[in-house]
Amino acid sequence: MVLYTSPFPNSFLSVLHSFSWGLIFPCYWLADRLVASFVPTTYEKRQRADDPCYFHALCIIITTPIYLALLVASLPFALIGFLLWSPLQSARRPYIYSKLEDKNHANGATLLTEWKAAGNGKSFCFGSANVCLLPDSLARFNNVFNTQARAKEIGRRIRNGASRPQIKIYIDSPTNTSISAASFSSLVSPQSGDSANRTVNAGIKRTTSMEYKGDNSGSNNSEDSREDKGGAGDPNEGEENTCIVRINGEDNGHMSDTETDNVNGQAHASGPAEASLEGDTEISKTPNHKQKEGDSGSLDSYSASRESLVKVRVGDGTVDQSTVNNKLLYKASIMKKTSVRKKKHTDETFDHEISAFFPANLDFLCLQEVFDKRAAEKLKEQLHHYFEYILYDVGVYSCHGCCSFKFVNSGLLFASRYPVMDAAYHCYPNGRGTDSLASKGALFLKVQVGSTPQDQRIVGYISCTHLQAIAGDTTVRCEQLDMLQDWLSEFRKSTSSSSTANPEELVAFDVICGDLNFDNCSSEDKLEQQHSLFTHYKDPCRIGPGEDKPWAIGTLLDPEGLYDEEVCSPDNLQKVLESEEGRKGYLVYPTSKNHSSSQKGRKASLKGNGRRIDYMLYTEEGLYLEWKVEVEEFSFITQLAGLTDHLPVAMRLMVSTGEDDP
Repeated sequence: MVLYTSPFPNSFLSVLHSFSWGLIFPCYWLADRLVASFVPTTYEKRQRADDPCYFHALCIIITTPIYLALLVASLPFALIGFLLWSPLQSARRPYIYSKLEDKNHANGATLLTEWKAAGNGKSFCFGSANVCLLPDSLARFNNVFNTQARAKEIGRRIRNGASRPQIKIYIDSPTNTSISAASFSSLVSPQSGDSANRTVNAGIKRTTSMEYKGDNSGSNNSEDSREDKGGAGDPNEGEENTCIVRINGEDNGHMSDTETDNVNGQAHASGPAEASLEGDTEISKTPNHKQKEGDSGSLDSYSASRESLVKVRVGDGTVDQSTVNNKLLYKASIMKKTSVRKKKHTDETFDHEISAFFPANLDFLCLQEVFDKRAAEKLKEQLHHYFEYILYDVGVYSCHGCCSFKFVNSGLLFASRYPVMDAAYHCYPNGRGTDSLASKGALFLKVQVGSTPQDQRIVGYISCTHLQAIAGDTTVRCEQLDMLQDWLSEFRKSTSSSSTANPEELVAFDVICGDLNFDNCSSEDKLEQQHSLFTHYKDPCRIGPGEDKPWAIGTLLDPEGLYDEEVCSPDNLQKVLESEEGRKGYLVYPTSKNHSSSQKGRKASLKGNGRRIDYMLYTEEGLYLEWKVEVEEFSFITQLAGLTDHLPVAMRLMVSTGEDDP
């Protein structure tokens, strides 16, 4: 299948489309600014609360007549542009495929080694987030604003979180291997000349925290590290930028207070943090783009505490007495406190946590509500620093392909570190209300993640979707789930080049990501909870219909509290969500007919930990029979605090080949 790298089949239509949109845009922009001036966010209200001169009211009085006059003047041009633009959409392709040609641009990513499926298995990491990148006037109804600046910052935070190395912690104690209350950070930037797996001489000391000071430019000395990877044999195939910390079970394996201070002194002597991030130093108007000390969300800060996704395993090696990198501060620690982040429930087979960062070595990213085209371009530009392949501007416009007129696209965006082989998009034809104005649908992708020694391709399937949002439209969402399963089945059949007798490709995974707009605890969502989709696909956070696992939390934030100081940074939001009282204050909770309409009253009495409407599902059906797929890690991510009203989620799957897997 040919992937579409441009929205139109020829340059003439592209030029005509650009001309028609150029006539429409002034009217669109003026209308957007006019409405936005009357819809303040809570952040703006607080900023103006102490203004005695009512300066903002004066600005509105002055600018509103100007906006109205210019809007009226631009209407004739917009009408002409619309008459040209609308029929052109019948020739428009359903997505734009962007492949990074200049590999030096992706300085935050590491070189992927091709998986040969010989010996070890391989893990793949998936992320999903609703980023609320609507036109600014519409985004304000969700209490977020400055869409263009938010798009750039969202992209920067995602690729910075994903491009950092991954720390693995091996505990050498046969008796005490529980660090369920641990708090570590893997913001460790490798230095050129280091091998892929490094052992850090850092005794684990309670009550200390981990800080990072070093070059956050994202390059990570990529050329040198790539050369190192080519010459070193990695026992854990496919796990890039892995830093190993070995913890001795004996007291003499820990650092004393004096030794810890000495390590701190060495690191601090390296000078101030070199956190330039390719020169992106502009200060945006969005409140949480300006990092404070202790805010580790953008990796630009001096302190980056309490990281996530730390693998805890029992090792039998000894502490390597190597020197601490003089450019970085490795100060790993165990925080002695109650936490829901690291495998608190011992009956669970995989790690789970609330993380302040996107997982290291993120392979695939599915985003929803990337509706604004200019914001999508800014987001794509940032993500290309890490992801080589991106599909964006997914959907249809006008009356083409769907029953009703579509003013905006589907809002879906997909980014991958692995090459995309095939892609298909389908629009849900049964959207209602305001949702019918967007071409919400499903994006299906087939990616190649490796090959066997017999030259059989190893592939995976990923589906990204966004369902009907209006409360009470249970029937609509169930119909959309039916269509999602049918379309996915058709996509797999049409793109498969294998037969049972002669398989040319082996399927490693099949994952569905997206905002499904229903949760597993609300009484009003019972039909969706019992849908057949959940008999074919597994939800790592779910026990059964109407019941989530105790560690699972909601992904829908209360918009009114987005700018509270307690949750305005990734670290702060992480701390709040670790406590039950904190979750009650800042998450939206399931609805119930048996409780009062008061939000706080419902929260006090309802079970669960908030409305979890963002899902990561996987299946074991239709995969290569000799392989086994299981969840390795699941995390709720706070790195986009203040930038969206949803919590991103991430899942790491381990594909075991059955041959000498550890």
